[in-house]
Amino acid sequence: MDSLITAAARALAAGDPLAALNQVALRDDAAALAMRGIALAQLGDLTRAGALLKDAARAFGKKEALARARCIVAQAEVALASRDLGWSEQPLELARSTLKKHGERINAAHARHIRIRRQLLLGRLDDAELGLSGIDASFYPPPLQAAHELVIAGIALRRLRTRRARAAFVRADKAARQSGIPALIAEVEQVAITLTVPAARLIHAGRQRTLLLEEVETLFASDTLIVDECRHLVRRGRITVPLMGRPVLLALARMLAEAWPQDVSRDALIERVFRTRFADDSHRARLRVEIGRLRQHLRGHVGIKATHRGFTLAPGPGMEVAVLAPPVDGKHAAMLALLADGEAWSSSALALALGASQRTVQRALESLARAEKVQCFGQGRARRWLLPPIPGFTTTLLLPAPLPGG
Repeated sequence: MDSLITAAARALAAGDPLAALNQVALRDDAAALAMRGIALAQLGDLTRAGALLKDAARAFGKKEALARARCIVAQAEVALASRDLGWSEQPLELARSTLKKHGERINAAHARHIRIRRQLLLGRLDDAELGLSGIDASFYPPPLQAAHELVIAGIALRRLRTRRARAAFVRADKAARQSGIPALIAEVEQVAITLTVPAARLIHAGRQRTLLLEEVETLFASDTLIVDECRHLVRRGRITVPLMGRPVLLALARMLAEAWPQDVSRDALIERVFRTRFADDSHRARLRVEIGRLRQHLRGHVGIKATHRGFTLAPGPGMEVAVLAPPVDGKHAAMLALLADGEAWSSSALALALGASQRTVQRALESLARAEKVQCFGQGRARRWLLPPIPGFTTTLLLPAPLPGG
């Protein structure tokens, strides 16, 4: 490796992309293309960075397997940062094996963590935890140690293990400060804020208040019957009743839980759940059917009683009933929650994370754009969607993962 490439690599490792560009800006060989791509990625120009890294990988070719593997890993990291999650993990895994085979343990570990971070964004918590198992991070340099601890914290937050998350943030902050990279220090500080801002709203006995994530963890450990609209289920302690894909039943459960210990009139249930103000006998018959289905789902956990004017929940003696709702209500709350991390997402990545079709996501984004709630830039496959972070809210941690083990 020549002296200019070496100097550029050292500048990139120190988090100084402008110095790296000064070394290789006028060169078009494979190594220089790779350095320029990484530098532009650090500066936030992810589209050009991805294109340069792709050109570099092609220029290195199969004969320079090690350099090509490094480019593939860098491409994957750029794709992750630009929230392009539709790529296959196989090339990244092959690159990781090549790096490991050539003794580059740090780069191989970096590739492994990129894969785990993608799994975390997609809500594949079990896969992410499996990927972390057996890792000895003691030999990692400080930047990779910080990234490792952020992954541990991210899984712990989504598992509602706040004590473990807090400890991981402390270790991540220490490693980031040892690295001396301002962007990494700022990233750790920004993510750690999630423990100190509201994560959800609790609606109980006609009153509501916001909850920190630690308070949500305590609530889930109690004997309270919770209609969890964040993850689309009803829970009591460790027992859960999934209502994913059953929006009518979830809406009925929420209305009954919000009103408890009072009842809800049939007309109110029909108006909100079936979205019509003009109830007739067919709507009342449908309501009876849906209430019957909800009874079946909740059998053994809570009863549903018919009253003179409607229906009410009938919990056991001493049992409390509450609703856990997102910090922000609305038809597209889950999508806004993902966009609120401040990153630019592709519609395909949002579809993967939400478990929805890409066309459904595109229609929702177009609707949000007309309402000036989201913005986009780029054209075609390069189009990305974003919005400024919502001040004072942690909105992504309780989303209804498509999400086994969530």
